[in-house]
Amino acid sequence: MKVKRTLKMIVGCLLITNLCWAGITQEGDTLPPGVVIHNAPAISHEYIGSPSIVIMPDGTYIASHDYFGKKLSDTYIYRSGDRGNSWTPIAKLESLTWATLFNRGKELYLIGISPKVTMGYGDFVVRRSLDFGRSWTEPKDEKSGLIRCGFYHCAPVPVVRHKGKYWRAMENMGQEWGWGPFSALMTSISCEADLLDAGQWNFSNEIRYDSSWKEGATAWLEGNAVVTREGEVKDILRVAYGPDDVAAMTSVSEDGKIMTFNPEKDFIKLPGAGKKFTIRYDKKSKKYWTLSNFILEKDRHNMDGGAIRNTQVLMCSDNLTEWCIKDTVLTCDQPELYGFQYVDWQFDGKDIVFVSRTAWRDKTGNPPRQHDANYMTFHRIRNFRAFSKK
Repeated sequence: MKVKRTLKMIVGCLLITNLCWAGITQEGDTLPPGVVIHNAPAISHEYIGSPSIVIMPDGTYIASHDYFGKKLSDTYIYRSGDRGNSWTPIAKLESLTWATLFNRGKELYLIGISPKVTMGYGDFVVRRSLDFGRSWTEPKDEKSGLIRCGFYHCAPVPVVRHKGKYWRAMENMGQEWGWGPFSALMTSISCEADLLDAGQWNFSNEIRYDSSWKEGATAWLEGNAVVTREGEVKDILRVAYGPDDVAAMTSVSEDGKIMTFNPEKDFIKLPGAGKKFTIRYDKKSKKYWTLSNFILEKDRHNMDGGAIRNTQVLMCSDNLTEWCIKDTVLTCDQPELYGFQYVDWQFDGKDIVFVSRTAWRDKTGNPPRQHDANYMTFHRIRNFRAFSKK
């Protein structure tokens, strides 16, 4: 098992783009690249999902993940006070999955799903912490964070502030079990509202995916709320598609009530978009940025494109429709076993910091496959804006 690291000479400075390693990983080592936040032994068959990260106003990092595999449905919270070099577990939240961390000043929130059974689709909920993640509200009713009952789906995707509202994409499965075709929708709420009050939230109409729109594309999911340069809200979704390079972009009305999609023109090229990705806008570089599971040519063999997750690349765009790969941040051999996936990330000054659902060998052996992650790891990309000039 070999990890490849990319060294770039930018403006006379040597930049190691996938810094923050837990030592230099050589073949045979059990530690994955990055700082290990948590390891669930591979032999346990309890797999780590839904990594999310937020930076609080005082510089504290908060990260979260859930589990899947043994009908688990809880979310775990971790804190770092030294910019990600070490992490401490601080809380466990029962009956919460697929959640996004975000903050409103010192208020910390998780937006996610309370599954109907021990795992799977469920109610849309919001939970709040006023002590930096140590204790949390319980979503008992429509005034305490139980926003809408149903069979909803989501992932750790951005909460975007625009024109006095928070915007956050999600999907509706419409039933307890199954996978796709999901219905896309956008939620929004005033930035001044009580985020635990269901009556304050707005929902767009839902658009159910139609497999006739694009040959070979079977579903869309895990959408990103993004604001265009023209001030329009879009939902950019992962698309389950063999070549692994297509996303879908729906449009949302200014009041958040109407979502539209034109299959003739609203599929866009985005390398690695067959797996979950997060898009954010950087005001300083005036570009949109993302990390994605692009498939290197050497790894394109008989595996399904959606299952190849052993590489993370840094990409940027001026307009959301044309994306350019700027660097290979992480990559390794044996894509059938190892993966860096479901990355969530934040800007941190000149850097990008991210957390990964990482499948890697540990002391108990290999994970069953790349999908079944046994680590959550933390990583830093230093001076990321330098790559926009390449």
